[in-house]
Amino acid sequence: MLKRKLLQKITITSIALLTLFLIYIIPSGKTVEPLDIEETVEYVDDTNYEEMFLIDQNNFVARAMVALDDKQDIESKVKEIISILTIGSGGENKVPNGFKAIIPEDTRIISLLYEEGLLKINFSKELLDVKKEDEEKLIEAIVYSLTAIDEIKNIIIYVEDEPLTKLPQTNITLPTTLDRSFGINKEYELTSLDNIFDVTIYYVNKYNDNYYYVPVTKYMNGTDSKINVIIKELSSGNMSSTNLMSFLNSNTKLQAVEELEDTLNLEFNSYIFSDIDKGKILEEVVYSICLSIEDNYDVENVAFYVENEEIYKTNLKTIE
Repeated sequence: MLKRKLLQKITITSIALLTLFLIYIIPSGKTVEPLDIEETVEYVDDTNYEEMFLIDQNNFVARAMVALDDKQDIESKVKEIISILTIGSGGENKVPNGFKAIIPEDTRIISLLYEEGLLKINFSKELLDVKKEDEEKLIEAIVYSLTAIDEIKNIIIYVEDEPLTKLPQTNITLPTTLDRSFGINKEYELTSLDNIFDVTIYYVNKYNDNYYYVPVTKYMNGTDSKINVIIKELSSGNMSSTNLMSFLNSNTKLQAVEELEDTLNLEFNSYIFSDIDKGKILEEVVYSICLSIEDNYDVENVAFYVENEEIYKTNLKTIE
């Protein structure tokens, strides 16, 4: 009780002193203007997310956006990417949930050299300590991840100073110089040896509540253009045998294509919209189409049209 009375007296005294202080500093009869303080809060995100290709829960080589250190030189980027791709390495903690590394543990980079678009990378012998069923996926993950660096166009892989020209377990022959024409998650739909061509198509997959993209290189017969095949395949719905998805409406038709020097113009019917009244295209549809175009065409921009009106245009390098 005594303590409570003492606290009450202290509180009353404090209030009285504060009141006297305010009377003293504020002259009588004058209006006190509120202080004009403009507070600006600026959020700066220094995280540098870049495209990489890791193994997903269905054992596909899948596209993931990974936070990389913001380094300027190409060799440093290559070393970090290989570290993230390597099981048990210091970089493996950057692998997003739902994905895993594929390069065997203890694999080292012996040397690497970058010159005018060509990367020569020399691995230790542990690179080939991979399961037979993952041997080709290993090369796909390395090639696609490293060619995600804009400057790198071609790669030569060495193991203990020798060019890797054949995978030892599957006996798959590798071209001396690798690029994305090597393909990824390959599927063969061939009926003859005539008019064979390949096209890489990006489908949608999901881990928990997050969508991501899985490229599939299809080998088929025909003379149709790659963009026509891309739209036909994506509008056919789910790939029942793989659980991969596409959100492109099955009634979507590609009505015209114009390929300019750096832009691909695509004219669709109105079924490209997820909401015709709002003229909105689903992000997953845009990404599936644009990522597929990036792997099959040498263009920088893609523009979507409906009834001769441009409804969306993007630079492929900004797709994340």
